[in-house]
Amino acid sequence: MDANFPSVSVNGRTYITPRQPVVVVCVDGCEPDYITQAIQAGVAPFMKCMLAKGTALTGDCVVPSFTNPNNLSIVTGAPPSVHGICGNYFLDTAAGKEVMMNDPTYLRADTILAAFSAAGASVAVVTAKDKLRTLLGHQMSGICFSAEKADKATLAEGGIDGVVELVGKPVPSVYSADLSEFVFAAGVKLLQTRRPDLIYLSTTDYVQHKCAPGTPGANDFYAMIDGYLEQMDQMGAVIALTADHGMSPKTDAAGSPRIVFLQEVMDGLLGAGNSRVILPITDPYVVHHGALGSFATVYLPEAVSAQGAAASLRQIDGIEAVLDRTQAAERFELPADRIGDLVVIGDHLTVLGTRAAEHDLSGLTVPLRSHGGLSEQKVPLLFNRHLQGIDPARRLRNFDIFDLALNHVAVTIE
Repeated sequence: MDANFPSVSVNGRTYITPRQPVVVVCVDGCEPDYITQAIQAGVAPFMKCMLAKGTALTGDCVVPSFTNPNNLSIVTGAPPSVHGICGNYFLDTAAGKEVMMNDPTYLRADTILAAFSAAGASVAVVTAKDKLRTLLGHQMSGICFSAEKADKATLAEGGIDGVVELVGKPVPSVYSADLSEFVFAAGVKLLQTRRPDLIYLSTTDYVQHKCAPGTPGANDFYAMIDGYLEQMDQMGAVIALTADHGMSPKTDAAGSPRIVFLQEVMDGLLGAGNSRVILPITDPYVVHHGALGSFATVYLPEAVSAQGAAASLRQIDGIEAVLDRTQAAERFELPADRIGDLVVIGDHLTVLGTRAAEHDLSGLTVPLRSHGGLSEQKVPLLFNRHLQGIDPARRLRNFDIFDLALNHVAVTIE
């Protein structure tokens, strides 16, 4: 790191430059109980050590509790009202079509990663799914690649080639725990061979969608993570772990998916074709959740009262909250121009769909687990160092993780 840059300012926050490698990890779908259960089962001894010798806190993620808005909040240190990414998917009203929010043109703020690389720091990003790669690496100089397409990484585009050979693992299936393991294995190899100043690792929630905390599948997954974290610690890295969101069972007592098909409801209220329901959980990887999450936005015709429609929706079993555009933008710090006239949130056990015919649930081989609402907001903030100087009254968020790791962890100068 260039000594002329003792700190970097991004989106109204100042970050002290790292004096030893800092690894920020986003474990997709990791509600705190996954870690607690793995430690209690004796399969995560290093994370147990982090609890004893480091710092363990909980914080809130961004609502909607989906992957894209939270990963971008983490790497910008700001909510979606600042960076603009309010879902995996949204209605681009200017273009008049529904699109994925994977293109950096939708990003309205600089990232911490790009700012540090511009200041002379060596920065590396490894993400599980390729959908995040271009957003996380926007305007960043350094290494940036996905596990999903590790064999496609080049010096010109990703700042590195020969990733598969470096990591020593084949390119994994996108629907596997191996995709996340590749991310951690790559992080360890980068520390060993390149020793970046700053590393951001982001996994996939394939396991969490299938396995509840404390189950054998979940404990095996966290045992894997534990081993890689220990290796990074042994190489002198500051480790800061959080999540983009938690995960909840979305089933009835019989284990069947508990779904409110919101477009069908709206068609019944207003008539077919008079409203448009958008599901921001939608992405190319729907096998494990069927594009069903606990957050939706609804676009209404001008003649329809948003308050009247909201009152009707609040009467439906399984719906926890309905807010109009202004209320939702204020409460959840969302860009008002990128959400509907209404925001609808399902409760702890309920997901929202459009119409039954539009959701393929054939890939669900286990009871549905998903996210998106208020129930999935709690996430871990786990460090292998002691934190200092934190206001005890401060509401901690997952997008505080870089601030905590860079500004509040006592590190040893090498």
